[in-house]
Amino acid sequence: MVWLREQGFTRVVSLLHSPHNLSAYEEFGMPSAHLPFGVHDDPHEALPPIFEALRGWVAAGERVLMHAEEVGDRILGVTAGYLLWAGVLDSGPQAVTIVERLAHRELSAIGREVVSAVLEAGPAASA
Repeated sequence: MVWLREQGFTRVVSLLHSPHNLSAYEEFGMPSAHLPFGVHDDPHEALPPIFEALRGWVAAGERVLMHAEEVGDRILGVTAGYLLWAGVLDSGPQAVTIVERLAHRELSAIGREVVSAVLEAGPAASA
């Protein structure tokens, strides 16, 4: 927890299905949010509220740390998808390439499926 604060994070976002550790963040005084996105969740339904919340926190100047079970393809796909959805990046291939470079590994079909769901839904409406 101290590391989170020392690194400048101002909010933790859990994508886990269970609210595991949220009380620990609260006890430490670290704002947190539980926005579950599990393996069986439809990205078309689960991602819009996640992306809207992220947009609000980023616009407010917060530094957000997202976590899931692991730093795997789902969370990397969410990251790439958000960058695409928010208009930070222009294309799915560009989003995938940048996240692959950040993660130092290829994004598998699972992560690419998340990015595809974002492409199907289209970018965010202007705020």
